Amino acid sequence: MRIVVVGGTGLIGARVVALLQGHDVVNAAPETGVDTITGDGVADAVTGADAVVDVTNRAVFDPEIVTNFFTTSTRTLLDAGRRAGVRHHVVLSIVGVDRLSHPGYLDAKKAQERLVAESGLPFTTVRSTQFFENLTAMGAGAAQGDAVVLPAADLQPIAASDVATTIAEVATSAPLNGVVEIAGPERGTFARFIAPVLAANGDHRRVESAATARYFGVPIVPDSLVPLGPARLGPTTFDHWSATRTA
Repeated sequence: MRIVVVGGTGLIGARVVALLQGHDVVNAAPETGVDTITGDGVADAVTGADAVVDVTNRAVFDPEIVTNFFTTSTRTLLDAGRRAGVRHHVVLSIVGVDRLSHPGYLDAKKAQERLVAESGLPFTTVRSTQFFENLTAMGAGAAQGDAVVLPAADLQPIAASDVATTIAEVATSAPLNGVVEIAGPERGTFARFIAPVLAANGDHRRVESAATARYFGVPIVPDSLVPLGPARLGPTTFDHWSATRTA
C-alpha cells in the first residue's frame, strides 16, 4: 500500500512511519516539502495513495489561529485526496471532543472531524485520550505558585507508541466511515498520573485537585476526557511507561 503520513515527523507521526515500513510510505511534513497550509507539495504527495493519515497538530489555543490551521490543512488534504482518488482518510482526534465545546483547540478539532465526515471520502476518525508524553506539560500548565492545581476529573492516558500502533493498523484496514476510540489500560485522577511524573522530574510542588480547576481553560466534569463506550485499550501501563522513561 502507498500510505501518506501527514505530520510524519511529529510525536505520533514518526512512530507511524516507522511501523509502516514494508509499505510505500510518504513522510509528509513541511520539513519534507509538504505544507498543508500553503498546499505546496500536497498533490504530488497524495498521487497514487491508497490512504492518507493526518496526524498534524498545532498546539496553540488562540481560537482564530488554531481553527484556521485545522480547517485549512484538512480542506487541503481532502481536496487533494478526492482528486487523487484516495480510498481511506484517517484522522487523529480527541476522546471527549464530541461532548465538550470550548472556543479554541477543542472546537477546532471538532470542525476538523466534521470536514472529514462530510467530505465524501471513506474515512476513519481515531479519537485518543491524552498521551503519557504530555503529562509533564499538563502539570506545568496547572501550576499556581507553589502548588499544582489539577481538575478533580479522570484521565485514561495512553502511550504514544500505542496510539501509533492503532493508527497504523487502521490505515492498513478498511475504512470504518466512523469513529474508533483508544485509551490506556488504566483510569485514574489527574493527580494519580501527573504527580509521579512531576516528582520524577524533580518538581516537588504540592499537587492538589479542585472541582473548579480547568483543563487548558476548558471546564470539565469527571468523565469528560475518558471513553464512555467501547474503546481499544493500549497495552502499556503507566508504571511500565514510567520505568522505561526513567531508564
